[in-house]
Amino acid sequence: MPYRDVMNARVRSEERRAEIVGAALEVIAERGYRGASLAAVAERVGLTQQGLLHHFPTKDALLVAVLQERDRWDAVPDTRWRVDLLTSLVEYNAMRPAIIQTFSALLGESVTEGHPARGYFTERYARVRESMAGVLRAEYGDRLPNGLTPERTAPLLVAVMDGLQYQWLLDPDSVDMPGAFRDFLRLLGEPVD
Repeated sequence: MPYRDVMNARVRSEERRAEIVGAALEVIAERGYRGASLAAVAERVGLTQQGLLHHFPTKDALLVAVLQERDRWDAVPDTRWRVDLLTSLVEYNAMRPAIIQTFSALLGESVTEGHPARGYFTERYARVRESMAGVLRAEYGDRLPNGLTPERTAPLLVAVMDGLQYQWLLDPDSVDMPGAFRDFLRLLGEPVD
């Protein structure tokens, strides 16, 4: 097979994989991971289940691809975050309800034993807490105005961000996620416009 044909086939395969991951994200957002089926994802992209299995041999492999894609969309080097920029992240998330819904559904399900995303979320939260502690340390030093260390405050910061997402998903008309997060930053002593 000529090189050009090989490259074209590779590009088509990568495009198809991206389309499948996007469909899986939608199906998981609607039904949760346990309720999502490969057949439903395949149908959404116009494939047979066997055709989908050519690209992702298992449901777990597809889940990993969805989580990796989500991380790729949100990738920001730790050194670029500051406390005041976290509000921008919350505002950005408010513009992506399907992504936040999928993430939240998977997070909720992952607390059960044997869930394929449990390890992913456990490792992710360890990294996020460490990153947030670094952000807080850069802003406040070894103690925040409330007297807590960055390491003690980081889990609270992450809990507020994720907890606001759940409340906003359940009742977006009543929960101003960015506004509530700015209020939380005021509790940390951060000046907020």
